[in-house]
Amino acid sequence: MIPEVVHARSSGGTLVLRRLLSDRAAVAGMVLVAVFGVLAAAGPALAPHDPLEVTVDRLQGPSLDHLLGTDGLGRDMLSRLLHGARLSLGAAVLSSVLVTAIGTAVGTLSGFAGGIVDKLCMRLVDVILTIPGLILALAVTGLFEPSLLAVMLGLVTIIWAGYARIVRGLVLAIKGRPFVEAARAAGAGPGRVVTRHVVPNMISPVIVLATVEIGQLLLAISTLTFLGLGAPPPTPEWGAMLNDGRTYFLSDPHVVVIPGVAISLAVLGFNLVGDGVRDALDPHLALPLRRLRPRRSE
Repeated sequence: MIPEVVHARSSGGTLVLRRLLSDRAAVAGMVLVAVFGVLAAAGPALAPHDPLEVTVDRLQGPSLDHLLGTDGLGRDMLSRLLHGARLSLGAAVLSSVLVTAIGTAVGTLSGFAGGIVDKLCMRLVDVILTIPGLILALAVTGLFEPSLLAVMLGLVTIIWAGYARIVRGLVLAIKGRPFVEAARAAGAGPGRVVTRHVVPNMISPVIVLATVEIGQLLLAISTLTFLGLGAPPPTPEWGAMLNDGRTYFLSDPHVVVIPGVAISLAVLGFNLVGDGVRDALDPHLALPLRRLRPRRSE
């Protein structure tokens, strides 16, 4: 029995991977995410200059010495972009992990426990969802000194509630299925039922939500940092770079276009990967491979 189960799982994983790789948009997204991941990991080593070094070469265009030009203080744009990749992408990924963990925990507890626990959790979720997200994020972030940590805390505070509601619905749909009832009849305790039967069957949509949310969190972090609530100057963060360059947008647009394009491409990459993973995991959306391939005309 065990070899058959392992083979079935491995076959399912292989099919999902083949579906994902057959989606050109998803492959393009994975390439973008991989490129930005490498830049975030090796950015400081690849940077040709000190990102904080102020020089007299202000607002220069791309050249051999400064491949992406310089900003209003003469700092190398490429070096600041590479260092900022680690901060911006790292903050977005970590925020997504926290949002997913908190939302999944609260949603699972609410859906599986039911009763007064479910009511209390959902009333808290309702309260958070009734407050405009941007206002709540600004309020939470404003309680602390401007920093990426404050921005992350503000975003996690408002976003986990939506995850919890979605996860609760998944748990309610799963816990009434026959295999869960059979596990309970066999003497499995609540903890075992949740970890061995409920969570594995809802992990796919949670992964899709987390993947797509990284791009949205990156955009939100950059927005709050642009407004002055994130990383303080002279931190080379992408949103801060946009804020630093807005004064020179008309005369030297490269100081705004470069970080703006980086943010857009990173968000696009994560969104494409999320859509591809969703289509690959959902049998109702992902067509079989043989139907995806064009047929030869007879």
